[in-house]
Amino acid sequence: MLNKNLYTNFQEKFLKHSNRLFLESDHGTLRFDEIQEQTGLYVSLFKQMGIVKGDRVVVQVEKSIEAVLLYLSCLRFGAIYIPLNPAYTLEEVKYFLSDSMPALFVCSPEQEELMRPLTTEVNIANLLSLGKLSNGSLVEYLKTLKPSEYVEHCQDDDLAAILYTSGTTGRSKGAMLTHKNLLSNALNLLDYWAWQDDDVLLHALPIFHVHGLFVALHCALLNCSKVIFLDKFDANRVSNELCNSTVLMGVPTFYVRLLKEKTFNRKKCENVRLFISGSAPLLPETFTAFEELTGQRILERYGMTETGMLTSNPYNGNRIAGSVGYLLPDVLGKIVDATGKKVVEGKIGILEVSGPNVFPGYWNMPEKTAEEFRSDGYFITGDMAFSDNTGRISIVGREKDLIISGGYNIYPKEIESILDDINGVVESCVIGLPHNDFGEAVVAVIIGDDSIQLSEKLIIDGIKVKLAKYKHPKAIIFAKELPRNTMGKVQKNLLRKKFNDYLQ
Repeated sequence: MLNKNLYTNFQEKFLKHSNRLFLESDHGTLRFDEIQEQTGLYVSLFKQMGIVKGDRVVVQVEKSIEAVLLYLSCLRFGAIYIPLNPAYTLEEVKYFLSDSMPALFVCSPEQEELMRPLTTEVNIANLLSLGKLSNGSLVEYLKTLKPSEYVEHCQDDDLAAILYTSGTTGRSKGAMLTHKNLLSNALNLLDYWAWQDDDVLLHALPIFHVHGLFVALHCALLNCSKVIFLDKFDANRVSNELCNSTVLMGVPTFYVRLLKEKTFNRKKCENVRLFISGSAPLLPETFTAFEELTGQRILERYGMTETGMLTSNPYNGNRIAGSVGYLLPDVLGKIVDATGKKVVEGKIGILEVSGPNVFPGYWNMPEKTAEEFRSDGYFITGDMAFSDNTGRISIVGREKDLIISGGYNIYPKEIESILDDINGVVESCVIGLPHNDFGEAVVAVIIGDDSIQLSEKLIIDGIKVKLAKYKHPKAIIFAKELPRNTMGKVQKNLLRKKFNDYLQ
């Protein structure tokens, strides 16, 4: 029976181009011919630890070549890879570990001793560390092993990864992604974006979410393309590396900051055939300014953690500011009203999708999974959209109160539940407001009880050990009351309208 393991698809490609360079970073390089042996070491490690197919491996480490190898090794072995943002606090990590119950947790060397009591508390058997400088207890362990030749046999619906997304109720949801989900999406993008044999990807994204890990690296792996693997985004560095690259994938913040970078100009972009933007809405003014400076139109696309990429502006064809383009091949979609009935062309409704890229559900949440799917199998994205007479889709807002700041998904309820526990706070309301750099920024509106003198410092001090920094409000607004409808529900749309220019 044919092995549907995603790793075997990568393996088939890189064994044919073994002499090519895959990753080039400030800390080392990785050739395609080294992947098989290096992942074989991790496979031997998994076997020694008693890990089996379907076990979870939770990883909270900095971006590195070794972290990519760990991901590929999990695919190869049939373990379920769960990446976490390194910015997550101890309390946040505790939830993820308790929910996923991994057979192995890998953290940074600096966090290993801090995490040890936590892993004991939640009954996690194995804890190792991995640093971006090829250091950590995992690296030392690998030095004692010989590489295995083993590759796990997988079916289409075997889980490859779980990615946690913030929940509207404050509880994060683990989106389960199968080998088929990931492969189908990668093959789609490889073709739709016309990847070429000599492409070089400039990679400045983190690798703990879909964009940097799956969209970017999967395309490069299937195309056997070189990846310039930067630790993080730095506008000056990216500007200077563009001459060595042909493809850049970024969030809108990348392009905003590049336009402000003094060294960035049209000549720097001459070698790049494709600039892609995603993970958050690209402002039309950014799209226009970038085209005026560089002569190139950014290709905006749209996707979700649960589905991978769903739509894209065309590679050959008109890319329109404010539009996310057309449904990708094999992706079915419809725009419906609250009852699930299709709306007429041009009318705003909720986008629902189906296809081989759509996830099977949320980890340990059968009821939530059932809520998010229609009886015909379509997934309810929760994003408000409309389409024109050619099928081109524009996303106009979100049914839910998701905030996308700098490419990161943030749900207000999670922040509000922590703010409301601060002494002196009666109620809080978290909204997203326009921000020139991040696209949207978190802003908290606070109602106090006058028992103590509330201040921005007091509020931030009350949340900083409980929430990752990117979730911290960029501004605190103290108010006497919140606008409500006749049913008593806070009208966040009125707050967003009232304070729309607050951060400008």
